[in-house]
Amino acid sequence: MLSISVLSVSLILSVFIFSNSIKNRNESDNVVSVTGMAERNFESDLIVWQGQFTVKDMNLTSAYAELKKQSESTRVFLNEKGIDQKEMTFSAVEITKEFVYISKDGNSSSTFDGYRLTQKVSINSTDVPKIERISREITELINSGIEITSLAPQYYYTKLSGLKIEMLAEAARDGSQRAKTIATNGDGKLGKLVNSSMGVFQIVAQNSAEDYSWGGAFNTSSKKKTATITVKLQYKLK
Repeated sequence: MLSISVLSVSLILSVFIFSNSIKNRNESDNVVSVTGMAERNFESDLIVWQGQFTVKDMNLTSAYAELKKQSESTRVFLNEKGIDQKEMTFSAVEITKEFVYISKDGNSSSTFDGYRLTQKVSINSTDVPKIERISREITELINSGIEITSLAPQYYYTKLSGLKIEMLAEAARDGSQRAKTIATNGDGKLGKLVNSSMGVFQIVAQNSAEDYSWGGAFNTSSKKKTATITVKLQYKLK
């Protein structure tokens, strides 16, 4: 009698699990998944420029004195170009000992070749056109005897957080419209949203063939940029 009762309970549980599995499967099949997307062109409003100047001398004291002179000349040059003191940042001086290596008759030796001192100057500014112009005019410093290398400007956008929120809303609306189109064309009706997640946020150069990345590209070399964002949505179908 006990074994019959146990068997009955087992059958009831099996029927319940089986029917519940069918219900969950049907509910899963009754869901539409879409990806909404938004795209926005914008122009950078913050520029970062870096220059690097170098001095080499056999005497460390002389090398440092010359580097200090070049640093001050660079500061004056930038001031005259309209750059405020607070917009400039001079890095700590990097000191490297250099050697010349000679190999002769299977033996190698090294000879001290002097100290190389390097310092960087960077400018952060919202006056993008002015800094672009100065980065091109840096040859004036070179002509005056300063060994400075001008790096390519980097471009950023200070309102990126607000832009991202606006684009998220646009992508969600786009996804919702896609889901409605699918439901309508399938003789169904869109139900409530059951799941949503943000996809990849990308920033690339405008009108370029720049590659997108699964981790999200973030272009800093172009002033004019294009941002894209995706949102994944799941809706129930009625």
